[in-house]
Amino acid sequence: MGKVKNRWLIAASAVGMHLSIGSVYAWSVYTTPLTEQLGWDLKETQFTFSLAIFFLGISAAFLGHFLEKNGPGRSGILTAVLFGAGIAGSGLAIELESIYMLYLFYGLLGGIGLGLGYITPVSALIKWFPDKPGLATGMAVMGFGFAALISSPLIVYLIGAIGIANTFYLMGSIYFVVILLSSLYLSLPPEGWSPGETAKDVKKVVVTSSVELTAGEAVKTRRFWLLWLMFFINISCGIAIISAASPMAQEFAGLTAVAAATMVGVMGLFNGLGRIGWASFSDAIGRPNVFSAFFIVQIIAFLVLPQVTNAWVFQLLVFVIISCYGGGFATVPAFIKDLFGTRQLGIILGYMLTAWAAAGMAGPLLAAWARSISTSYNSTLYIFSGLLVIALLLSVIIRRDVKKLAVTGEDEKLASPISNAAIPSSKG
Repeated sequence: MGKVKNRWLIAASAVGMHLSIGSVYAWSVYTTPLTEQLGWDLKETQFTFSLAIFFLGISAAFLGHFLEKNGPGRSGILTAVLFGAGIAGSGLAIELESIYMLYLFYGLLGGIGLGLGYITPVSALIKWFPDKPGLATGMAVMGFGFAALISSPLIVYLIGAIGIANTFYLMGSIYFVVILLSSLYLSLPPEGWSPGETAKDVKKVVVTSSVELTAGEAVKTRRFWLLWLMFFINISCGIAIISAASPMAQEFAGLTAVAAATMVGVMGLFNGLGRIGWASFSDAIGRPNVFSAFFIVQIIAFLVLPQVTNAWVFQLLVFVIISCYGGGFATVPAFIKDLFGTRQLGIILGYMLTAWAAAGMAGPLLAAWARSISTSYNSTLYIFSGLLVIALLLSVIIRRDVKKLAVTGEDEKLASPISNAAIPSSKG
C-alpha cells in the first residue's frame, strides 16, 4: 500500500482551507469603509456578501462532479485560484470604483471558490475518518465558523494601514498561498485503507445505510428532501437571529449598542464551538437525535426570548441558537454519509448546500417581513418557532425512514455493489 498519509494532517489541511474561505463571514468589516470612502449605498455593498453566499450554494451543487472526478487535491488547487483571484480582484474593483466589478470578483468568482472550497476538504475528511465522521466534519467546518474571529481584526488593521484596495490584494494572496499549501497534502485514503483496530472498537450508535448511492439516486429518495428541508429551516432560523441580534438585544434585554455589538462578536465563537461540539456529539448519539435536539432546543429558545428581560439570559439563549446553527453545517455531511454512503458524497453535499443558498436569500427576507407586520420582534420569533416545529416533525419522519432502511435495506435495488472499502471513486 506504501506510506499512508497522516489523517490528522489531512484534517489540519482541511482546517487551513476552511479558515481561508470562511473569511467571507468577515465581510461586514469592509462595509463601512466602502460606504464612507466610495459613497456606495449600504444595500449595494451588502449585496456583495449575499451574492457570494448564493454562488457558494449553486457552485457547490455543480462542482461536486468536478471534485469526484479529479479528487480533492486538484479541486483544492482550483479553489486557491478562484478564491484568491476573487479577493485580490476585488482590490482592482475598488481602485476602479466599480461596484459591478466587485460583484463579479467577490460575489461571483469568490463565491464559486467558496462552494468548491467548502465541499472539497469535507468529502475527503469523511473518508479518512469513517469511525468519527462527525468529529471530522466538525473540525473542518469549525474553521469556517472561526475564520471571522481571526480575519476581522487583521482586515481592520490593514485597511487603516494600507487602504482597502491593498488589503484585498494582500488578503487574496494570503488565502491563495494557504489554500494551495493545504491542497498539496489533501488526498483520499488508499483503496482498502482503514483507521485500524481502535476505530473498530468504537461503539456504533449511528444507524447507517449499507448501500452506496450515486447523487442521482440519492435525490430520488424521500430522506434527501427531508434532510434538505431540515437543513434549510435550521439555517433560516439561525440567519434570522444573526441578522437582527443587535436590535433585538437592545429591544428585549436593554443592552447598549456597544454591549450588543460585543454579543454579536461572541456569537462567532459559539458558531465555531457549535460546529465541533454538536458534530462530535452526533458520533455518540446519532445524527437523527442531534437534529431533533437542535429543533427542540431552538423551539424553546425562540418562544422564551420575547419574555426575557435579563441581559445574561437573553445572550445565553442567543448563543445556544447560534451553536445549533453552526452545528447543523458540521453534522449534515456526516448525516449524508450515514444515509447515502461515501461513493459520491461530494456531489450529494453540493446538492444539499443549495439549502444554504436558498436560506441565505429567504431567511433575511422572511425575518424582515415578519418584523414589518409588528411593532416588535415577537412575531418574528414566533413565526420561526413555528418553522422549527415543522422541522422537528420532519426529523421524526426521517428517523423512521433511517430505521426502516437499516431493517429492510430498501435501497439495495438502487445501489451499485460497491463496498465501503472499495471507495474512492476518484484519485486524490
